[in-house]
Amino acid sequence: MKFAIALFSPPHSPSSRRALRFAEAVLAGGHEINRLFFYRDGVYNAADSIVTPQDESDLQAQWRAFVERHALDAVVCVAAALRRGVLDTREAQRYGRVAVVPTPPWELSGLGQLHEAAQSADRLICFGGD
Repeated sequence: MKFAIALFSPPHSPSSRRALRFAEAVLAGGHEINRLFFYRDGVYNAADSIVTPQDESDLQAQWRAFVERHALDAVVCVAAALRRGVLDTREAQRYGRVAVVPTPPWELSGLGQLHEAAQSADRLICFGGD
């Protein structure tokens, strides 16, 4: 079965941890993840500039390792990222900003990527949000 997974919550949220554990279980069960899509405050999971306190689980690092280990398509919504100051090199140059926080494996792209993922997956599973 093919899954598309959307995460709307920041890394310190329990739903971010649940989303990661679900994604791990999907692959362990022999299924496929066709895309991970980070939207709203979920874009903070791709922010390299956030430092997690030593007594907390570093979910950003865990997401990065998971995406890299499995060579997954990990898309960060560009509009949500811009609103939150999460800019890649291209967007930072475009808007004259110096902060660059998401680096590969994260890719900034539009909301259409979520739509495409939902259309090509058997299931779209969403975590977090209002």
